[in-house]
Order: sequence, then C-alpha cells, then structure tokens
Amino acid sequence: MRGPLGLGVRQRTVDVPGSVRALPAFDSRKHLPSRLARLRELDGRAAVRVRGQGTEFDSLREYVRGDDVRSIDWRASARTRNVVVRTWQPERDRRVVVVLDTSRTSAGRVADVPRLDSAMDAALLLAALASRAGDRVDFLAGDRVVRRRLRTGGGTSVVHPLSEAMADLAPVIAEADWRTLAGGVQALGRRRALVVLLTPLEPASIEEGLLPVLPTLTRHHRVVVASVRDPALDVLAADRSDVDAVYAAVAAEQATARRRATADLLRALGADVLDTDAERLPPVLADHYLALKARGQL
Repeated sequence: MRGPLGLGVRQRTVDVPGSVRALPAFDSRKHLPSRLARLRELDGRAAVRVRGQGTEFDSLREYVRGDDVRSIDWRASARTRNVVVRTWQPERDRRVVVVLDTSRTSAGRVADVPRLDSAMDAALLLAALASRAGDRVDFLAGDRVVRRRLRTGGGTSVVHPLSEAMADLAPVIAEADWRTLAGGVQALGRRRALVVLLTPLEPASIEEGLLPVLPTLTRHHRVVVASVRDPALDVLAADRSDVDAVYAAVAAEQATARRRATADLLRALGADVLDTDAERLPPVLADHYLALKARGQL
C-alpha cells in the first residue's frame, strides 16, 4: 500500500489457506478420437462383425455373400430354413495393468521433458482407450518399493483417478527392484492380463533388473515393454562433419546397438518391445493395444 503522497509504502504478507494440485499433462488426448473410431470399427459398431481368433460370440444373422462359410451355424440354419452365420466381437472385460518405473532412469530428459512425464502421458492414453473398450485398468508405480497402486472397478471414468494417483510421483535416485514390482503385479490378481511396463530401455538396468524376473511375468501375462527413445542419438549418428563429430557418431551407434540387443533379449523372453520417441510413444502404444485386441491376444 502506498502512502497519500507516494513517499512511503507498507507491505504485509497474508496467508491464504488452500492448495493447488498439478496433474500430469495429457497432451496425447488429441489421439484419442481417432483410436476410439478404430475401436468402434473393431467392436462392430461401424463395421460388420466377423469371426476372429480369441473373440466372443455375439449374435446370429442371415448369411450374405462374402461371409466366411466357417461361421455358418448349421443348427440355427436348419431351424429357420435360412443360412445363418455367427457374428463375433472382441473379448471384453480383459485386464490391463500399467506399471510405471519411477527409478533413476526415469529422470532422464528427452527434448527437455523427463522420461517419467512422457510415460505418464502414454499411460493416460492407454487407460482412456482400454476403459472405453470395456477392459479393466489397474495401475502400479514404483522403484525399490511400490509408490502407488490403483485398482479400478471398470467403467469409463479412469483418467481422473489415474491422474490423481500419478500427480505426486517423481523420479527416485535408486535402481528399480523389479522383483518387488513383479510381486505387486501378481498381487493385483492371477488372472491373465496385458502388463505394460513403462520403463526406459537402458541396457544396464534392464539386463540386471528386469531380465531375471521377466519370465515370471510372461508365463502368466502378455507383457509389453514401452520406452522413450532419445532422437538425439540419430542426429549424432548421422553427423560426420569433423573428428569430434565422428567420435560422437561412433558412441551413438554403440548406444543404439546396445539398446537393440537389449530389445532382442526382451523379445526372446516373450515380451513385445516398443521403443520410440516421446511424442510417438502414446499413439504407438495405443495402436499396439488395438492390434492385440483385434487378434484376440489379450
């Protein structure tokens, strides 16, 4: 407050009770409408339902030219005197378990954004899509210990509770204990699930921590390892302008080769590996989920 003549000023601090909670950014929300359209086509609301491996029986309808003859229900056809085929829909009420790695490797920044933030964005898009598909989404986050655990009861209102669960998460300067995290996944239920591990594909931490426990997960679940890849490696590998750039290019090629070898080890143990840049990771993960659902492999 200024005085009458403007020569003096009085300042006072007033405590205002309240708090502001910052939720994780959901920038990949823009990809949700197009994936929901593909889900509607897959589910049969925008296209004729067809038979597919691992799908559930939906209803009967009359045969039309072009239908698979293997879908003909001969008993129903005999009763109605018309050729009748079975229609199928993708399996619903599947389980999707999202595991978020909050260890030291998640603190690395790619394009000035922490890997943990990019992984949260991908988790939100997958959760929104899976809940709209009728699947149940569970969430687990941790490093040496389990930091967050969220079990949803189904329905489509998953994004808000998941955002609330991730709001206070931050990278911990410690290695991930994958035995603890795998135990947390098993504690959520023994029923087969799609387990998505959002963790940086760092060869040392993966080979020492995740590889030994991965067979226990792939034995019961479908496992996907999703990682944020730094596009700066490609830029460094392509630069041959001077001697220093050549040395940097060699180092980048070696790092890329190690990541590729680690991904091959994960695939050999039965996991799917998605390694792409931060902006593309959410839609790539969503597309992979839709592909698995279309093939009946959840």
